[in-house]
Amino acid sequence: MTIDASIDAVPPPAPVASPIAGLLTAPILPTLLRLAIPNMIAMVGSTLVAVAETSYIGRLGTIPLAAIALVFPFAMLTQMMSAGAMGGGVSSAISRALGAGDRNRAATLALHAAIIGLCGGLFFTVTMLVFGRSFFALLGGRERVLEEASGYSQMLFSGAVAIWLVNTLASVIRGTGDMRLPSMALIGTSVLQIALGGTLGLGLFGVPQFGMPGVAAGQLIAFTCAAIFFLWYLWSGRSRLPLDFGAFHFDRALFFDILKVGAVACLSPLQTVLTILIFTKILATFGTEMLAGYGIGSRLEFLLIPITFAFGIASVPMVGMAMGAGQVKRARRVAWTAAGASGLTVGLIGLIIALDPSLWVSLFTRDPGVAAAAHSYFHWAGPTFVFFGVGVSLYFSSQGAARVGGPVLASTARLLIVAIGGGGLMMAQAPAWTLFALVGGAMAVFGLSTAASVAFVRWGK
Repeated sequence: MTIDASIDAVPPPAPVASPIAGLLTAPILPTLLRLAIPNMIAMVGSTLVAVAETSYIGRLGTIPLAAIALVFPFAMLTQMMSAGAMGGGVSSAISRALGAGDRNRAATLALHAAIIGLCGGLFFTVTMLVFGRSFFALLGGRERVLEEASGYSQMLFSGAVAIWLVNTLASVIRGTGDMRLPSMALIGTSVLQIALGGTLGLGLFGVPQFGMPGVAAGQLIAFTCAAIFFLWYLWSGRSRLPLDFGAFHFDRALFFDILKVGAVACLSPLQTVLTILIFTKILATFGTEMLAGYGIGSRLEFLLIPITFAFGIASVPMVGMAMGAGQVKRARRVAWTAAGASGLTVGLIGLIIALDPSLWVSLFTRDPGVAAAAHSYFHWAGPTFVFFGVGVSLYFSSQGAARVGGPVLASTARLLIVAIGGGGLMMAQAPAWTLFALVGGAMAVFGLSTAASVAFVRWGK
């Protein structure tokens, strides 16, 4: 009797490559674009929140508008540190572990990251509740403006833990290469924040009007809901990195793996905020028209951040996994590709606006003095936006490679140029256009120094 061996001869089905493994082999530019677009959409949502909140705070009066201007730098610092700096450290550590094939380490890192997020939020809560009023007074807040700022800040920063947890857990998921879920969740959070902040702040639909604290409560509730969602998603096993709380154990080395990138990276947003505060203080001495013109210019910079953030944060898991897998050359190609895409996009916008500033300025003012100041700003700073795009993107890529020291020093150089150079120009009573040229020069130094640090600093062991 013969046995038909054809059944045994049928080859087994080919294994399907996981999304995580695909980041190590997929073409770089198409993969970057696929990862960057959801982040860009989510960041646009965050920008719309800022616009919406400014709109309905403006309906509360001039004093609330002045108050929100005092709180804004600290609220921005909270977001930048938790999402971009420490968040980048979280994504970097997890992606490097996954690239090395160690899923258990990655899962344990995620739980350590949540603890760091909790501590970061508590730090901001205690600091702002204790010292917030003093900070606002130091920035010039007086009487009712100081009261409004303090009321808004107390409500907002009482929920800083929720903000830090949301951004930290979103970074955990991004570290696995999944950009879509965090982006969708953050868009939903933005929509909820706009709805709740407007309702509670303005007293819509029969709800009592709580004013500034009501606007802050909208953000607090929205981020609390988002934090609960992310915790459920990671714990339920639906993510690419299911968490096992029962197997958790403290490991100082894992905290260090995150903090050696995230803690150092936190210096960059701190320096960015200081740069903005110092330059605004200096420019205020040149008159209201110059300050207003710079404000119009800085709005465009604010809207360009989603582009640079999107490409930069998309590069983190690709660089991190390549580094974990020992593919240093691929990691560098990812970094330069992301920087090129970011610099080209942002630089093109800056060049167009530099050639014809009225395309942007006419949307905000018809005052000749303010328009002239804004035109001067774009003529000098616009052509250097390309360096801003390259520098920010490489800052994030360097996080993925755990080599963030160079980009942070580049940010320090930018701060020193603005502070020392701006102070010197003010004392010399130089014309205002020299300050705008200084901003452009500082931006170029930041981008070129960051690029040099990536080019000449060795990646890998």
